[in-house]
Amino acid sequence: MMPADHAPTDVSEDAILGGRLVLRQRRRGHRFGHDAILLAAAVPARPGQRAVELGAGVGAAGLALAHRVAGLSLTLVEIDRALAALAKDNAQRNGMADRVQALCLDAEASADTFAAAGLPAACAAHVLMNPPFNVGQHNASPDPGRRAAHIGTGETLARWLATAARLLDTDGVVTLIWRADALADVQAALARGFGGVTILPVYPRPGAAAIRVLACGVKASRAPLTMLPGLVLADAGNKPTPQAEAILRENVALAMIETQT
Repeated sequence: MMPADHAPTDVSEDAILGGRLVLRQRRRGHRFGHDAILLAAAVPARPGQRAVELGAGVGAAGLALAHRVAGLSLTLVEIDRALAALAKDNAQRNGMADRVQALCLDAEASADTFAAAGLPAACAAHVLMNPPFNVGQHNASPDPGRRAAHIGTGETLARWLATAARLLDTDGVVTLIWRADALADVQAALARGFGGVTILPVYPRPGAAAIRVLACGVKASRAPLTMLPGLVLADAGNKPTPQAEAILRENVALAMIETQT
């Protein structure tokens, strides 16, 4: 790996998963955090399957997933060309270039555009996403990269899920992370093409309101919704809980749903 002092001055090298991955990202603008690792942990992928991450940024979630699931084929989709280039570089630096590719592509692009890029309909077993989940310009960051990563429209989630449904094969699974206070939006959007939805709330500490929800849905399933016991990130003393430590440092998977082989 190239020494950090050889990195461009506007890019930092940051370790995640207890040092298992070292990723380059911009010093300014949107930077990955716990959400990406929680998202990766929630994807019930298996070796030999294909996954697509929409809005991948520098690839934190997708690469954490690929690190956990040996033999997984992964495509990182990112609209920002510079971030897509960093994602490609991160895959190479972490020894996954043979099974991870990064594409500069809008998650809301047409089916023909996706197909021309090598992502035709029904090509993946899993799609994961962390879409921009704030609507409108309230408290929007002045940084354009951070603003694009966090600010969407009322239709962003539905459009990204429509892309996911198209990319997924029969019984394919979409996995996403979203604001807990907008859970109703997640359920409504998933109802348009997915079933067997599983929801896992994420709490910052005991007794606090949930801050995130992780959701999995199975394409065209008619199975009912399942609400799982929540994940608590830290105890009353602000120390990471054993489960959170296992996920965020050791890349342990969350038991969201059972999938077919």
